[in-house]
Amino acid sequence: MARVALPPLRRPPGTRREAGKARASPAHRAWVRRHRCCVPGCTRGPVECAHVRCGTDGGAALKPSDRWTLSLCREHHAEQHRIGERAFERRHGLDLKALAAEFARRSPHWRALAPTLHRSCQLYPETSDDPQP
Repeated sequence: MARVALPPLRRPPGTRREAGKARASPAHRAWVRRHRCCVPGCTRGPVECAHVRCGTDGGAALKPSDRWTLSLCREHHAEQHRIGERAFERRHGLDLKALAAEFARRSPHWRALAPTLHRSCQLYPETSDDPQP
């Protein structure tokens, strides 16, 4: 039987794969990891880049874009997954979505996140490379 060649995939504009190009920003994730853990009083390390899932652009089996990341130490990141985001927020007095939005707004790599940023986050971002305490 002869081999049949298939034409390349053609995806219409706006499909998940094309829209997902701006979902990842390794430079932004590295910048987020340079900060301390977001849990008040925590000085542990190593720090990981945690994604916020509730109320963001993630979905079933779809990791949220890097616009929704914040810094958590390894123990708090595991706890966030173990007990769930809402319980984690209550336990530590945090608003994970607001923290992630602030990281995206202050990121020196905000342009890479721009397609997934809300318009209000794109206006006059602070672009300091220095991690904020």
